[in-house]
Amino acid sequence: MKKFLAIITIAVLFTAVAGAQDYRNGIGLRGGLYNGLTFKHFLGDKTAVELLGSTRWSGFEITGLYEIHNRAFDVDRLNWYYGIGAHVGFYNGDNTSWGTAGTGYTVVGVDGILGLEYNFTELPINISLDWKPAFNFIGYSHFWGDGGALSIRYIW
Repeated sequence: MKKFLAIITIAVLFTAVAGAQDYRNGIGLRGGLYNGLTFKHFLGDKTAVELLGSTRWSGFEITGLYEIHNRAFDVDRLNWYYGIGAHVGFYNGDNTSWGTAGTGYTVVGVDGILGLEYNFTELPINISLDWKPAFNFIGYSHFWGDGGALSIRYIW
């Protein structure tokens, strides 16, 4: 009975670990309240790192994310993903709704991400829609919950 349970457990794990990846790398544009560039690289079948460079309030922010991808709704080439990461941003208080005029801000914080992406078969393109909340620990200590975006990437 123990061997049977072990075999079933291994079979379930291999099914759960079945690759969600349809590409190795993707680069593209990210549009939302934060506009910028996105580069995603898969480390394995389900894990990826994503680098975001974005602008807002005439400032600049760099974000690095570690993501886990899974098939969504048993639909081929449709994946959902979640992850964590960190960011550093540089802003001028003259251009923000939260800063003091004449003051420069360097913000550092943590990010989460939850998204859904589809990889086209006809073209080497994918689209994704995600929500990326963030919390700043340094600089302007505050929760930013408006980090949703639509991304379009060239994939290979």
